[in-house]
Amino acid sequence: MSHENLLTDNPALYEARFPDADRLAGRWAEDCLRRHGAGNRVLDLGCGTGRDAAHLHAAGRTVVAADLSDAMLAHARTHHPGPDYLRADLRGFDLPHEPFDAVVCLDSALLYCHTNAELDGFLSSCRRSLVPGGLLVAEMRNGAYFLGRTALLDTPAVNGFTWQGTAYTSTTTLSLDRTAQLLRRTRIWTADDGTAPHEQRSAWRLLFPQELRGFLAAHGFETLDLYDGPGPRTAPAWQEGAAPGTSADRDRLHLVARLTGLG
Repeated sequence: MSHENLLTDNPALYEARFPDADRLAGRWAEDCLRRHGAGNRVLDLGCGTGRDAAHLHAAGRTVVAADLSDAMLAHARTHHPGPDYLRADLRGFDLPHEPFDAVVCLDSALLYCHTNAELDGFLSSCRRSLVPGGLLVAEMRNGAYFLGRTALLDTPAVNGFTWQGTAYTSTTTLSLDRTAQLLRRTRIWTADDGTAPHEQRSAWRLLFPQELRGFLAAHGFETLDLYDGPGPRTAPAWQEGAAPGTSADRDRLHLVARLTGLG
């Protein structure tokens, strides 16, 4: 059985599995930036295929977009031009650019910081990269959702889609590593074209709202918004004009924080 990351290594397949024709995530991020008066220069960390970065660029912002995947970056430069794409590790980076007015980190990319040291590295790097008063905008899974809830853990999720004439099926199993505060995922891919199955293993750090506020404050960030919805991956999904929620209980967490420099 192959163990490579099928979607990360095949960005076009990733976009077919997770379509976002309406650029909902990019529109949500742009709304947050506009609502909080962010300046023009934006860093998109964990940019993936570049769809959100390209939307922010089309909205008139100067965008630098970074990812660790060379395949994703190559796809982004070809299919979503506009931003300046470069390779960087969000757990610790020092970019050769002028300070940014905002850092954007969507789709749980921040949760690849599995340890406290890695999260400190991310926030320290963001602080170095932002102008005073700059924003951090992030969207991720919500650790608090899993307190007493097992609906996402009880039964493997099976999904399928067809791309370029091949039918793909994924079977995804989630499990909690409570000691490490990680949500671990095992995903088995099969296809009807005769290729061998692919097994992917990944994990996200599960952060609780008050824990996240504490990390942010320690690095000089004031939390402006921290809520469960509406957002680009919630049901119902965010729409233009929707105000931030007032609770932080459901399965997604949305963050806007401002660098005050007082940490």
